[in-house]
Amino acid sequence: MIVEALFPERCSLYADLVNAQYLVRSAPDLELRSTALGQTPLFATERPALISLGSMTESAQEQVAARLRPWRERLEELIEAGVCLLATGNALEVLGARIEREDGSGFDGVGLFPTVARRDLTHRHNSMFLGRFEDSREDTKIVGFKSQFSHSWALPGAAPSHLFEVTRGAGLQPGCPGEGWRRGNFMATYLLGPLVVMNPGFGRRLLALMGVEDPHLVFEDQIEAAYRVRLAEFEQPGRSFDY
Repeated sequence: MIVEALFPERCSLYADLVNAQYLVRSAPDLELRSTALGQTPLFATERPALISLGSMTESAQEQVAARLRPWRERLEELIEAGVCLLATGNALEVLGARIEREDGSGFDGVGLFPTVARRDLTHRHNSMFLGRFEDSREDTKIVGFKSQFSHSWALPGAAPSHLFEVTRGAGLQPGCPGEGWRRGNFMATYLLGPLVVMNPGFGRRLLALMGVEDPHLVFEDQIEAAYRVRLAEFEQPGRSFDY
């Protein structure tokens, strides 16, 4: 089974590529393939177990969106087929409908999620995040970090389909009860970096969705211990989530 990392030369700003690398190390049947910005995506002709797309600079977003827009129909097919995608950081915005600049100009995203992102390059949002994925089991609590110049809003008439339920911190935009966006197994979140390493329960669930039987993570005991320490820190009463 193949894990395709899209455009790693541009899309691993906060070491987001580690998510794909770590999942591959955790399951011997998985193989990591990288697609450069100028190459035809592997998913165009094959069916990966997971497509990974990470954070990038704002200047790269327009290039990445232009490269992926011609493959929207194929990506829709993969959604219907149950293929997994994990987009982290501002890759969420590229997969949405549109990204708008401060002056009102902007460009189209891929259009897989009914969201519009609005930039404000004079104000960076930095915060921690605590939430839940899918159900109330202890190992589905999600911890993470955000650092972004924009937030996203659902288009008028679009029913919310968030990836995570917010416990503390900012959602898709401040005050929103949900974080990220999800369509089937296509999942996008503003959370940065090695999200899977920080959240072993989410990592195991993702491996199961990819078709890995009896999923386990490499260095599982160590990352579970680190997760418990971080979770206890994030759950401290009165803890500020801005940084």
